[in-house]
Amino acid sequence: MPANTSRAVQLDSFGGPEVLNIRQVPAPQAGPGQVRVRVTAAGLNPMDWIMTADADTAARFGLSLPAGFGTDYAGVVDQVGDGVTGFAPGDRVFGGALSRAVADFVVVDAAGGSAANEAHQTPDGVDDRTAATLTIAGRTAAAALAVAGPGPGDTVLIGGAAGGVGVFAVQLARLAGARVIGTGSAASSDFLRGLGAEPAAYGDGLADRVRALAPGGVTAAIDLHGTEAVHAARELGVPDARICTIAAQVDGVSPANGANAVPGALEEIARLVAAGQLRVPIAASFPVEQIRPAAELQAGRHVKGKVVIDL
Repeated sequence: MPANTSRAVQLDSFGGPEVLNIRQVPAPQAGPGQVRVRVTAAGLNPMDWIMTADADTAARFGLSLPAGFGTDYAGVVDQVGDGVTGFAPGDRVFGGALSRAVADFVVVDAAGGSAANEAHQTPDGVDDRTAATLTIAGRTAAAALAVAGPGPGDTVLIGGAAGGVGVFAVQLARLAGARVIGTGSAASSDFLRGLGAEPAAYGDGLADRVRALAPGGVTAAIDLHGTEAVHAARELGVPDARICTIAAQVDGVSPANGANAVPGALEEIARLVAAGQLRVPIAASFPVEQIRPAAELQAGRHVKGKVVIDL
């Protein structure tokens, strides 16, 4: 492949996975304060297809056509711009590049502190596929836990616990000393137990099922899917101050956003992965040529864990 061109997944119109195409584009170059990363893996998240589904949503994220796709990446620094300290060619890194990560190269700000534009050193013991799953889901889970504040003596209800953010939220809550009840489909029960959660099937009667599992009560709740866990938590007497959503707005309940994760949250998650204290289940990996089926699988919202693209 010529050094002056690279592959990138792009959309010429907004829509579903069917609008994703691989294009040859000019290879981006690192400017002052920037690093260029040769991407080896890109992790998919629901926000990737949500924000490119229609023009109005895309505009809220500052996207215009032609747009790229994917935000989480991992790879190797191959170019360093003027004034950059802390990174050198050959460094393994991971981070976020908003809606442009599924590409051979991404350019990010070396000092970037947001999931839209950042790089972090990948610790030894964390492979690139795993590193490529950390940024959005890890930041979001950390922000949600900061709202709900689970700790020793708490029983926390996590709605949508088997999804990409759920695998982090469950394990982080357990590491904080809390008991976790996680909602999911009947098919996800063993998966949830493997993460350290006690499974509860979602759907009508959730509060009763949770009450049966935790007769002593639930003290905090995080809803990662919609509002079902919020309503169950309220029915179980959890105060709004200890309930959090990420995908819905509920009056009185604080929403969490990965952009608001405390500084250092992502590095701490990577450290926990490297130490073997937190594991990231990768449900499937696809070569970039199969971006459409990969995006379809991820958009189905029934994946246990993460979907990764190999470049």
